[in-house]
Amino acid sequence: VQLQASGGGLVLAGESLRLSCAASGRTSSSYTGGWFRQTPGKEREFVAGIRWSSGSTAYADSVKGRFTISRDNAKNTMYLQMNSLKPEDTAVYYCAVRRNFVLSPVSGAYDFWGQGTQVTVSS
Repeated sequence: VQLQASGGGLVLAGESLRLSCAASGRTSSSYTGGWFRQTPGKEREFVAGIRWSSGSTAYADSVKGRFTISRDNAKNTMYLQMNSLKPEDTAVYYCAVRRNFVLSPVSGAYDFWGQGTQVTVSS
């Protein structure tokens, strides 16, 4: 599975961005997808996850109510809608896919990774 992330950019606090993650190659409805983010000197942090078969989701407490993860099965694409962005959301965002139907917040549980897209939120 190859993943191509896009949609990052520079925005002001309070604005919105939508990240996309296009998947190619052999995929399965039993997979799960996730978004992670990382800042220099810190561990990669779980942001949100989605079960491809059911669409059930999970979020980090820091983004609940502001971010929404979704998936378009027809386009084989996963999205992260980010609203009410804060400066502390600034990071490189990565999409990932896990060959397992169980959602996981652990980066090591994911099998495939996109290349990362920079999100910068200015105050």
